[in-house]
Amino acid sequence: MISYVKGTLADITQDSVVIESGGFGVSIMVPASVINSLPGKGTDTKIYTYMHVREDAINLFGFLSMDDLGIFKLLINVSGIGPKGALAILSAMTPDELRLAIITGDISKISSAQGVGKKTAERAVLELRDKVSTPVPDIVTDDLSAGTGAVSEAVQALVSLGIAERQAALAVSSVDNKELNSEELIKEALKNL
Repeated sequence: MISYVKGTLADITQDSVVIESGGFGVSIMVPASVINSLPGKGTDTKIYTYMHVREDAINLFGFLSMDDLGIFKLLINVSGIGPKGALAILSAMTPDELRLAIITGDISKISSAQGVGKKTAERAVLELRDKVSTPVPDIVTDDLSAGTGAVSEAVQALVSLGIAERQAALAVSSVDNKELNSEELIKEALKNL
């Protein structure tokens, strides 16, 4: 098992990088978010990896943090999602966006990844809902602690309907337009639940 590769960034392609380490060029498949976050060629880089072995290939999949690697490992344990499917999901959204989509049951967001259908997205939500957690966004936390505003009112209304406060806060935070009044926020948040 190769836990990470540390060395000089030798090459960057559309979906992989090559790290030169100890005289070897190691090819690692990475999501788009990693490609966009990498420094230029010739710089020292550390990529946390997952080695996937099949009878016809050995592939390394890489991430810039252990947290991103952890969500990748959760995804590949979902029935019907392999390493390339998990990589496609993590290329379409950040790990935090994925966690929020799983917690709020946003199947359309997950199925927007290339090669991921509605059934697979539903399975990911079902199997991972209890295994992931995400911090409630600061805008919701600040508004709740102040106890004012449409966001706070919407969350409190959802809680009074029997929805857990954390889930209510996440549903309200996933509403795109924060300029809505509390009634409109509640309607949109209920769609996210």
